Amino acid sequence: MATRIRFPPLLLVAAAAVAGISPAKPAAALPVPSPPAVPPAALLPAEAIPGPPAARAGFDVATALSTSSPSTSDRSDAGECADVVHGRLLRPGNATGQGFQAAVPGGQLSELVARTPHPPGLTAWAAQARRCARVTVDDQDIPTVSTTTVGTPPAVPGAETLSYEQVLTLPGQPAGLPGLRLRTVAIAAGGVLVLLRDAGATDLDLDALAVAAWQHAAPRLGR
Repeated sequence: MATRIRFPPLLLVAAAAVAGISPAKPAAALPVPSPPAVPPAALLPAEAIPGPPAARAGFDVATALSTSSPSTSDRSDAGECADVVHGRLLRPGNATGQGFQAAVPGGQLSELVARTPHPPGLTAWAAQARRCARVTVDDQDIPTVSTTTVGTPPAVPGAETLSYEQVLTLPGQPAGLPGLRLRTVAIAAGGVLVLLRDAGATDLDLDALAVAAWQHAAPRLGR
């Protein structure tokens, strides 16, 4: 039987990525200074993205984290699946970063580049996503089925990687009617997280684009 949790209205694809899973901090941990700022130049340049140039809606990761904390409805018996359903990879805390969302042929693309002393464990996140492969959620009391498939991520030396696809459909939706497809590829190492996510039928090679984003951001962040 599919698990059921309440699901707030679907937010911008980019914003959903910045409030999610991170390792638990020790109970007696001392405050950790905020990491250095992430320059906007760490984001992929527009010319690196296939398709015609499009206007970007940028956002600051720290600001987004402060305004997108998990709702109380996430703290239910099915809370373990809430982060997967919402695609959250960072929780509020010490993190800095930049991100953008832009229209691309067939849908939308978003990227975020973040620095955090508590990066998400992508291997553990993938295992959690497999446990939450099919979840029934309530989006403003409209039942929605979230189906998540973990794929083989790109190999990046010295880094953890994650690749998965999520499809949102309505219960009983005809097989010929596609749902909303969200794909995510994340790369993390040394307190740096690079995440790309697309929505819709973009036909982008998201793995290759994520590796290019990592190779672009890493030297600009001292990696």
